[in-house]
Amino acid sequence: MMGKNHPVTDLEELFDCIGEAAEQRPNQNVSIDLIMDMIGRRSFGPLLLLAGLIILAPVIGDIPGVPSIMGVFIFLVAIQLLTGQEHFWLPKWLLQRAVPGDKLLKAVRWLRRPAHFIDKLIRPRLLIFVNGTAKFAIASVCILIAVMLPFMEVIPFSANAAGIALVAFGLALIARDGLLALLSFILTGLTAWVIFSNLL
Repeated sequence: MMGKNHPVTDLEELFDCIGEAAEQRPNQNVSIDLIMDMIGRRSFGPLLLLAGLIILAPVIGDIPGVPSIMGVFIFLVAIQLLTGQEHFWLPKWLLQRAVPGDKLLKAVRWLRRPAHFIDKLIRPRLLIFVNGTAKFAIASVCILIAVMLPFMEVIPFSANAAGIALVAFGLALIARDGLLALLSFILTGLTAWVIFSNLL
């Protein structure tokens, strides 16, 4: 079984963990707490990846309020990374948020299709964008994304862009792929410009 003692190293392994959590409760709700037990609570990359995938998943991310809940999730985790915490804490009310196990399994199956292809593309490169202070820059940008997510619920497709950026940051940290991190910085900047343009 994957989980606390088996760090997630790519997209397919994350889906294995999420799928295993969903299979434990196919006819019940699967909580964020259970999923975090499967992927671990110490690595920033997998948690970013999880939040981004939940936002992107067509049968989950379309549920009203999900992007905002993920915004709180990302904000709390990113703040703790910036303050040097090694074990990420989340409030009980957030950990108890859940989605139906059957919907989660459906989303995992849908997202698995491109996962193998994406994993083949990522690799260690341009490490300056993922090592050392770059991690704090990524955390800071993720806080910006978290703050924008509630507004994205009313601006078409903007939440999808945020989800893609979070997935890219998560994968970049897991695979130490600086090029992917750089592309995500650019995507976040463009998304922020679209948000502010629509709000002004």
